[in-house]
Amino acid sequence: MQNLWNDADAHKMIEHYAARGVNEDLALRTYSSRLLGGDPRLVQHGGGNTSVKTVLRDLYGDEVQVVCVKGSGRDLSNIEPGGHPAVKLEPLFRLKSLEQLSDEDMVNAFRQNLLDQSAPTPSIETLLHAYLPHKFVDHTHAVLSTVLAAQPDGEAMCEEIFGRRVAWVPYIMPGFGLAQLATAVYEAQPQVQGLLLANHGIFSMAQTARGSYDLMIEFITLLEDYLAQHGSLPLSFEPVPQVQNVARLEDVLPILRGIFGRLSLPGQPQHWLFDARADERRMAFVNGRGVLDYTARGMATPEHVIRMKRLPALLLIPLEGALETWAVQAEDALKAYADDYHAYFQRNNARVGGIKRELDALPRVLLIPHLGMVGAGRTRLEASISSDTATAWSEAITDAESIGEYRSISETQHFDMEYWSLEQVKLGKFAPTGMNGQVVLVTGGGGGIGAATARAFFEQGAEVAVLDLSLEAAHEVAQGLGRFALGLECDVTQPEQVARAFAAVVAHFGGLNVVVSNAGIALGGKMLDLPLETLRRSFEVNFFAHQLVAQAAVRILKVQGLGGVLLFNVSKQAVNPGPDFGAYGTSKAALLALVRQYALEHGAEGIRVNAVNADRIRSGLLDGETIARRSKARGLSESEYMAGNLLRQEVRAEDVAQAFVASARLERTTGNVVTVDGGNVAAMLR
Repeated sequence: MQNLWNDADAHKMIEHYAARGVNEDLALRTYSSRLLGGDPRLVQHGGGNTSVKTVLRDLYGDEVQVVCVKGSGRDLSNIEPGGHPAVKLEPLFRLKSLEQLSDEDMVNAFRQNLLDQSAPTPSIETLLHAYLPHKFVDHTHAVLSTVLAAQPDGEAMCEEIFGRRVAWVPYIMPGFGLAQLATAVYEAQPQVQGLLLANHGIFSMAQTARGSYDLMIEFITLLEDYLAQHGSLPLSFEPVPQVQNVARLEDVLPILRGIFGRLSLPGQPQHWLFDARADERRMAFVNGRGVLDYTARGMATPEHVIRMKRLPALLLIPLEGALETWAVQAEDALKAYADDYHAYFQRNNARVGGIKRELDALPRVLLIPHLGMVGAGRTRLEASISSDTATAWSEAITDAESIGEYRSISETQHFDMEYWSLEQVKLGKFAPTGMNGQVVLVTGGGGGIGAATARAFFEQGAEVAVLDLSLEAAHEVAQGLGRFALGLECDVTQPEQVARAFAAVVAHFGGLNVVVSNAGIALGGKMLDLPLETLRRSFEVNFFAHQLVAQAAVRILKVQGLGGVLLFNVSKQAVNPGPDFGAYGTSKAALLALVRQYALEHGAEGIRVNAVNADRIRSGLLDGETIARRSKARGLSESEYMAGNLLRQEVRAEDVAQAFVASARLERTTGNVVTVDGGNVAAMLR
C-alpha cells in the first residue's frame, strides 16, 4: 500500500485553515483523515474514524483540553475541520469509572460536552479515542485488517505478523464496553502502536498525524506481504463449469426490480435500484464451488452488517429462453429470504424483550452465478454503497480463506449490530423522498426542453438518463445531474440504437419508470410543394421514432409489473396547425393519436400515457432562424410572435419541464394533454 503523505501538501493545509482560525492540530487531522478516507481499501462510505487531542478555547476564552473526533457518519474522504467536533476530555474520563453506561446516556454525555452544540454527534467510538493517550488516533475497516480479524486464531496470527506492536482485542459491540476493554488491553501492553479488533478493524496511534498515518500504511502493507507469502485459495473457490446461454443483465434486472417492488412492505417505496458488478474477482466469488457455504457465514465488520444485513441472497443462474421459469424461482427464493429474515428477527427480538421494530426483509446484495454481484438500494447511491460493501466483504472472505478460515460473529451479535440504534442513525439520511428510486429517461435530452426536463426530474430526486443525437450534448447535461446520471448517444430513428440505449439504462439503474419522448425535428413548407422526402423525414423523427421509444419502454415496464409513465412532447401544432408548417403539424397530429392508442392499450397494466402540447419554446427546434421564419409567416415581429398568447408572456423550456414532471406525478391520469402555450384559444382542446 502506497504512503501518500506529502509534507508540502500538509503545510498548505495548515496555512489554508490557519486563515480560517483552525489550529495546526486540526488542520493536520483533516489532511491525514482525507488520505485515509480516499482509499476504499481502508475506508468506505462514512466508515472509520479519526481523532486528535488538542487545546481549544471555550466561550469564556479559557483553554480546554478536548478530543476532536470524527462526527458519526461523516465521510473521511472529504471531511472538513467541522467534521471533527471537539468534546471536553475531562468529563469523558469521569465516565471511565462507571461500571455500565447505556448508549443513550453515552451519546448524551458526548453532546453535553461539545464545545459547539451545533456540531455533529461524535463517533460512537469517541471514548476509545479519548482513553488512548496518543495525540492522534486512526481507525479503519481496512479490508486486509478484517481478513485477519475474522480468523478463529487471529490473535496468534496478529502476533506472528506484527510481533508486539499491535495488540488483539476480542470482539465486543462498539461503544462503552469496547472502550473499556480496548483500554484495558492497551494498558496491559502500553508499548503497542496499534490495536486489532476482532471482526471489526484496526487502530494506529502516535503523537503526530504523520506518525499515526505512517503506522496505518505500514500495518496494512505487512498484511499485504503476509497474504502474498501465505495465501492460497482453497478448492471451494474453484470455479464451477461455465454455463452457456446465460441471460443478459438487462433482461434480468427488470424482473428482479418487479419482485422487489411486490415484496416491499405496505406503505414503503416500491421502486428499487440496482448496481451490478461483474469484474473478474466478483465473478470468481459468485462462481466458486463452495459459494453456498462461504456466503452463508455472515458479515466481516459492523459496517457490513448495517449495509448488507446478515446475509446476501443467492439466486439460480438465469438462462436465455427460460426467464419466465427463472422469474418464478427468483421470487420464491426472495420470499424464502424474507421469511428467514422475519424468523431471525422474531427470535432475536424476543431475546431483547420485543422492543425492536422490524426493518424491511429484502436483501441488499444478490449473488447470481455467471452474471455477477448486484447491490440493491432505494436510491442509486444506496445501491452503489451496497455493491461497494459487498465487494469489500467478498474480498475479506476470499483473502481470509486463502490464509486460514473466515469466521463471522454469531447470529445474536449480527442482530445486536443491525438493530443498534446508534448504527441505524447512519442510514436515516438515505430515507427516500420525492421521486427517489424512479428512473427517468429523456430523449432529445441535450436540447433546450430536454435538458430542462432532465434537470427538473433530477431536482425531484429521480435518477436520470439523457439520450441525444449528440453524445457531447448528452454528456454535458448528465454531468450536471449527479454522479450516477447517464449520458448516451442515440439516434431515436434507428431501432438498434434505441434498443442499445435502453439496455444500457437498465444495466446501469436496474430498470425504468418514466420515459419522456421529447426528440423531434421542425420541418416546414407548404403541403402542395412539400418534397415527399421532407414529409417522410418529419414522420420518421416525429412519429416513428416515438413509436420505437414507446415500444422499448413498454416492454421493460411490463416485465417490471410496477406500472410506469410514458410522456410525449406533441406540440400545439397537432390541434392548431400553422401555415407553411405542414410536415411538422401532420406528424405531430399522428403522434397525438399514438399517445391515445398507448393509453388505451396499456392502462390496465398501470402504464400511464400523457402528452404535453407546448408552443413557441426557444430550443433546438425553434432556433433564431425558425423564429424569424414563423414570425414572418404570421405577419408578426419576433417578440410579438414569442409572447403571442393570452398571458402575453414568452413560455420557457422550464415551463414545459414542469408540465412533464406534473404529468408524471398524476397517479390517476392517462390519455391527458397538458397545454403549455401561455393561452391560445385556437389550440384549446375541445
